[in-house]
Amino acid sequence: MKKMLLIGGVVLAIFALIVVLTQMSQKEKLANNPYDTDNLDPATIDQLDDENYQNIVLPDELEDQIASGEATTVYFFSPTCQYCQQTTPVLMPVADDMDVDVLQYNLLEYDQGWQQYNVQSTPTLVHYENGEEVARWVGAQPKENIERFFTEIVKK
Repeated sequence: MKKMLLIGGVVLAIFALIVVLTQMSQKEKLANNPYDTDNLDPATIDQLDDENYQNIVLPDELEDQIASGEATTVYFFSPTCQYCQQTTPVLMPVADDMDVDVLQYNLLEYDQGWQQYNVQSTPTLVHYENGEEVARWVGAQPKENIERFFTEIVKK
């Protein structure tokens, strides 16, 4: 009986240690996160140090940007979307190479964006001018389509 209690205690201690270490790791990652909260989905936390997810825009900032009439390109994504995980590593380097500022809106964290911006699925890239949507593509896209969108729509 004593052996069972001892083994149970050791297992419980190991489990508690794993929980503490995981929480410490997440707190470290959350230290300088671009979101307006520390209560983030684990999939979002995993992307915080990914170089392809460093231009996050908050809902109020995006509303203000579009309302200003300034040309704005927004990438609506979800960290859990497999097509976003394929598209983002292609999209963001192309945007950098072509000097296009692409704001990234995380629909997992800010789900009001689905209705507000009429997003049906992710990934979705939308370009706005004078406060109005002028172009959109939906779904995973090859590099050539992304370059064409930037050339013909954003940089025209």
